[in-house]
Amino acid sequence: MELPAGFTYRPIQNGATDEYFLNMGPQHPSTHGVLRLVLRLDGENIIEIVPHLGYVHRGIEKMGENQTYLQNIHLTDRLDYLSAYSNNLALCLAIEEALEIGVPERGEYLRVMICELQRIQSHLLWWGVLGMDMGAVTSFLYGFKEREPITDIFEELCGARLTMNFFRPGGSAFDAPETFLPRVREVISSIRKAVDEFHTLLTHNVIFQERTKGIGVLSREKALAYGCSGAVLRGSGVDYDVRKNQPYSLYDQFDFSVPTGTTGDCFDRYLVRLEEMLQATNILEQAVRRFPGGPHRSKVKAQYKLPAGSYWSQVESARGLFGVYVVADGSAKPYRIKYRSPSFSNLQVLSELVIGHKIADLVAIIATLDLVIPDIDR
Repeated sequence: MELPAGFTYRPIQNGATDEYFLNMGPQHPSTHGVLRLVLRLDGENIIEIVPHLGYVHRGIEKMGENQTYLQNIHLTDRLDYLSAYSNNLALCLAIEEALEIGVPERGEYLRVMICELQRIQSHLLWWGVLGMDMGAVTSFLYGFKEREPITDIFEELCGARLTMNFFRPGGSAFDAPETFLPRVREVISSIRKAVDEFHTLLTHNVIFQERTKGIGVLSREKALAYGCSGAVLRGSGVDYDVRKNQPYSLYDQFDFSVPTGTTGDCFDRYLVRLEEMLQATNILEQAVRRFPGGPHRSKVKAQYKLPAGSYWSQVESARGLFGVYVVADGSAKPYRIKYRSPSFSNLQVLSELVIGHKIADLVAIIATLDLVIPDIDR
């Protein structure tokens, strides 16, 4: 039998069944985007899995070499479209480091608040889609109901509901409107109630627990070896969060904890993200209470030319560590720009998690990895 690309020869595990290959994607709801997974099966048991990427590759990093630094900001929100603001911020931090640009206190508060709102917004979509993937369609409706007020805030801020483009070197493109703080207070109140409701709807469901506990166990050692980050890493018990370990913006001035798991299974990754939503509301509550006046942005330059050299910045997006590496040659355009995607590293561990599981388990494992495919296909 001729094997598909990427596979190695392995003997059939169970002679009573037939080995065969199954394409899951690239057009499949459980792949969370344009991802193709080729499964090697012994009956319903997964023997091997090979991800095939590139179905939505747009050459964003190469395009970036022909765009100014400001024009590059709009390309970052096309990567992980559920963490657009965090991606914007990562590039701005690199530019600010290179040019030694300061950010007013109000601008820093806006950055923290908007990024935490987006963390909640992203996790709400993840929670709703995870439930739907596993047959609990009601959770999708509940998740999007809570997500909508945050999306409305973003639309008022920048005019977009998905690929948001707002941060600029030295602050943000616009100041917050007068309705911003009252609407954030409403979100804080509703999210805390919603998380309790989520536990009732899904977490305590016996069927859901049976499909997630002990499934897709990722050890601490393998999580570190594969370069995993975000809830995937913390679910395996590794207490690492860029906001805490290498603080940027004003995160070192806020009181919040970093939730971790103990087993590293689907259920742990699930619980970590629910707790992250509550911790994000704690940050928002502190920020609303201390939100300062003053300018939202430092002096604006007509053109940004980075001194020759290399620059690195990183943030904690909703999916983990998102990094930007810029090589500058002194012109208004980067010589080279490289993005470090959390979804790329988190996807690589998939083959370690699914071997020996069944196809239905693969759906749960993919859902708790929370992959965004354009973040991988750059």
